[in-house]
Amino acid sequence: MNMMATNVLAPQTPRTLADVGLNTVMMRDLLLKTMFRTNMDTVTGLSKMICLPITLTQELIDLCRQQRLVEATGTLHANSGGEMGYQLADAGKARALDALSQSEYYGAMPVPLDMYREQTKRQSIRNIQLTRQQLTQAMGHLVLPPTLLDQLGPAVSSGRSILMYGPPGNGKSSISNGIRDALGDKIYIPRAIEYAGQVITVFDPIVHTAVTEQTEDASSLRKSGNRCDARYVMCDRPTVITGGELSLDMLDLTYNPTARTYTAPLQMKSSGGVFIVDDLGRQAEPPQKLVNRWIVPLEENRDILSLQSGEKFEVPFDTLVIFSTNFHPNEIFDKAALRRIFFKIKIDGPGQSDFLKIFSLVAKKRKMPLNEAALLHLLKVKYPEIQNVYANYQPIFLIDQMIAICEFEGIPYQMTPELIDRAWANMFVDNSIIEH
Repeated sequence: MNMMATNVLAPQTPRTLADVGLNTVMMRDLLLKTMFRTNMDTVTGLSKMICLPITLTQELIDLCRQQRLVEATGTLHANSGGEMGYQLADAGKARALDALSQSEYYGAMPVPLDMYREQTKRQSIRNIQLTRQQLTQAMGHLVLPPTLLDQLGPAVSSGRSILMYGPPGNGKSSISNGIRDALGDKIYIPRAIEYAGQVITVFDPIVHTAVTEQTEDASSLRKSGNRCDARYVMCDRPTVITGGELSLDMLDLTYNPTARTYTAPLQMKSSGGVFIVDDLGRQAEPPQKLVNRWIVPLEENRDILSLQSGEKFEVPFDTLVIFSTNFHPNEIFDKAALRRIFFKIKIDGPGQSDFLKIFSLVAKKRKMPLNEAALLHLLKVKYPEIQNVYANYQPIFLIDQMIAICEFEGIPYQMTPELIDRAWANMFVDNSIIEH
């Protein structure tokens, strides 16, 4: 990979309260709310919770003491290196409750939107240069025509949108996942960002896989004085996969009226990574409408979100969007929408020789011995029934069916024309009319 996040891209730790980029009242209130909600009373503990260095946390506590919101308890904690304990004064409790009534958010200091923009640029998906070898390695478990990698390589390296289309069961989803695996490097995801005094949580353990930095990296960072800002979490490049359940409101900020905080939409959580819209055309909303929502982001690398107040603001859009559909693009999009999707790649079923290659690979993996008579029966008798249309999912389906039958009958794994017939009957449903 041409850039590793560990030393090139790390957002630097703030050295002063001004470096945090938030106004003092917001930082003070977040500290008070965190003390109120967690009962944490040492600077070290609070520093971890609000994700600021100990020196800056101490500075905030001193500020609160001057304002008579926090007081020292006078007890030194033996178990935490003789640290002084602190507690909220009555005025501090009242201020914390007042701040909680405006927003329940406490804990990690958010990253201002402008700083988040800068970090997004530094770790952009468009900075990645994938080699053919990396892509081939990530797709190693798939049998793909060589021309497909010729098309996929430039598409992924450009970080632009991709539409994969073709008949079902030919690995569009597996290819999408292979693209994700090929990316391979690490980026920094903010726990939360701040815009106009509002907090939007971004880090989501369901979407983001946090990476623990190796000790030698940590020590070399320490030596260079370039410690990473703890308000970010170092993660693998994220992947969001949605299917038939995708609706337009999932692409908007989610407001929690009880907590009075916002959660970032899916495409923002996938920033720096991949957003896969699988099974396009199976959603409740028509595909044209879904793609219309992406037009500005795809063309201008920026998205527009709205607060509860109706105020609109811009966030960076830095996501490789992969649309995957079983429909022909001309059936579901107009020309303007198709023009905006940068790469269109047809994923077809395999020919007979690739089908046999996949069949023997799956059989070997599943420990199912190949049988010439059974294979000839499959190719000469069964496939002509469906005009010899092969699909990538069929070898796995047929072999797993035969395995299930063998296990039920208590016989060793085997492949016979009769077992092929029984497996085939489960792959396609009989067209006879059912009497009601």
